[in-house]
Amino acid sequence: MTAMPETEIAAPPRRFRQQAIAPWLFLLPGLLFFSVYVIVPIIQSFQISFYDWNGLDRPDGTSTAVYVGLENYRDLWDDPDFWTSLRNNAIWLVLYLLAIPGGLFIALFLNQTVTGIRLYKSLFFFPFVISQVVVGLVFTWFYDPTFGMINELLGLVGLGPVNILGDTRYATYGIIAAGLWPQTAYCMILYLTGLNAVDPEQIEAARLDGAKGPKMLWYVVLPQLRPATFIAFVVTVIGALRSFDLISIMTDGGPGFYSTSVLAFYMWDVALSEFGFRMGYGSAIAVILFLIMLIYIAGFLWKMYRDEKGV
Repeated sequence: MTAMPETEIAAPPRRFRQQAIAPWLFLLPGLLFFSVYVIVPIIQSFQISFYDWNGLDRPDGTSTAVYVGLENYRDLWDDPDFWTSLRNNAIWLVLYLLAIPGGLFIALFLNQTVTGIRLYKSLFFFPFVISQVVVGLVFTWFYDPTFGMINELLGLVGLGPVNILGDTRYATYGIIAAGLWPQTAYCMILYLTGLNAVDPEQIEAARLDGAKGPKMLWYVVLPQLRPATFIAFVVTVIGALRSFDLISIMTDGGPGFYSTSVLAFYMWDVALSEFGFRMGYGSAIAVILFLIMLIYIAGFLWKMYRDEKGV
């Protein structure tokens, strides 16, 4: 067979350029918004963290910011409220990850053909569409020591009322339990989507080989759910580290002085509350929070990469 001339199979240069440029034109608006609302604020936070600034300038437009170098970070090291917030963030991070296996097992239950399954799906999906403010208010009433449901149930077994949100020993765990309710629903949705993409031929082949129950789940289903697990992990970690709204609604950082505070809440309180306006100090907290989040997610990405490559 005679080879076709190269000029007949090669795309015209102008068309090639259009095909190369077209994807970037579609990505440009997203990249622009991402740069303006994410990248630039991150850079500004790093910059402001080296200043002592109240966030306001003089009427003539001159800045009131004073360069202090690493002074804000040195103050953080000696700040007991910062360490309390960091410890609470660690508790959030560990317990919040329970939403991932919880969402997986609920998704496995809902991924069946049984009577009333649509009703069950709606009930489990319901927490995801509720505002965090509403979730916080509902659980505040649920925990109320005078008329809350949990104390009514404890009274049925002869146990006294427990003021969960008013006790420094239980308050943080009570807020985390409230946050797990909608977060588990979100992970459930991710896994339900992933289960729809599971290859039925692999399931059938595994059944012919005698795999069932936990072995089927571990060796056949879960490997195909890695993309859903990755998204669930990243979203859950970010949700745990930036938790703010439930704490603000349910305890406002109390009881006591910052006993349930996390880094995001403490950052807002010192930078923007009526007793704050310490923009440099708040930015230093934001930088620490960003670095923790970056290291945690980067480590997980590296582990997934090594698993994919079989290293």
